Amino acid sequence: MRFGIKSVSMDDIARKMGISKKTLYLHLENKAELIALILNDKFEEEKTAMAGFRENSKNALEEILSIADFIVATLREMPPTIIYDLQKYYPEKWKVFDKIYKKHIYDVVWNNLKWGMKQGLYRADLNADIITKFYVGKTLIIADEELFPVGTYDCDVVFAEHMKYHIRGIASPKGLTLLEMLSLKF
Repeated sequence: MRFGIKSVSMDDIARKMGISKKTLYLHLENKAELIALILNDKFEEEKTAMAGFRENSKNALEEILSIADFIVATLREMPPTIIYDLQKYYPEKWKVFDKIYKKHIYDVVWNNLKWGMKQGLYRADLNADIITKFYVGKTLIIADEELFPVGTYDCDVVFAEHMKYHIRGIASPKGLTLLEMLSLKF
């Protein structure tokens, strides 16, 4: 996560672990397998965090704000080249991960929308499927280097604006009042 995917070799990894490259290859077939394992590990961590946010939130608005805080913190730790490296150098692994990740995002956001609508914090007239697909699509745009060049835009700032846009678009008057009571910057 510190140096990016492309710039770190299997030699670097073996050296950092204090083992030979040969020993490393006894456990892994290649760098692509290592990347798949790391992506899976990060994905499981995120799923656990998301489940915790749901469990520990009093309402859907608290949950989506906790999710937003988590994602902003994650984006701050991640070099912008990570997604680019995955897409360019490991397209097969990226496609598999991207499909699973989009489904995960869809499920989390759809469930949050339904919960918020039931609580009266989100507008009752929302089409949860369409709004969720908008959300998933907009989230992926954040990593678009052409639209938001790294030197010009911070990924976490772009995501925060995305969340403001999302929450203010779905919140009912009751939800907006709660948002203001929470004294948040949204």
